[in-house]
Amino acid sequence: MCKKFIIGLESVIFAFSPAMSVQATQVELGVFKSVDAPDVNCPQKVIITEQRAPYYEGGYTVNGQAKLSSFAGAFTIASFDRFSVTWVANLKLAFQKCVATGRIIKYGNETYNSHSYLRVRFNGGKVYLILDMTGNRDVNSFTPSITKKSVNTGNPVWSWSGTD
Repeated sequence: MCKKFIIGLESVIFAFSPAMSVQATQVELGVFKSVDAPDVNCPQKVIITEQRAPYYEGGYTVNGQAKLSSFAGAFTIASFDRFSVTWVANLKLAFQKCVATGRIIKYGNETYNSHSYLRVRFNGGKVYLILDMTGNRDVNSFTPSITKKSVNTGNPVWSWSGTD
């Protein structure tokens, strides 16, 4: 039997089944150059991986990681609180003048038009990856919780969970 859950204000419906294999999903963040720096070299997109953990009674967990070594060095955690975490890394030489922001535009093969809980900023020779649950809610109107935030071999790694 398959249960469906609506995660937050997002229009994405995730189907879970104990017998179903858990697969990673590519999350594409579009990169939008600043009107003040339209001619600088920036990555065209940022690809992040998220994977839903196997279903458990009462809630769900989503695990994520960002391997961004094509344009950035090793990340560290710059700041965090109970609703948000920001990782930062130096941009590689070819992208150091990039001034841009980004948000989720595709989740898997689907266009994503909902509130973006993952964002990027390129500024001052650095890239900032932000995981922010502010404004998101699960089906019980609770804000999802960031349950893990770390760096593994220079890459941002996280988990967030909500209730069903």
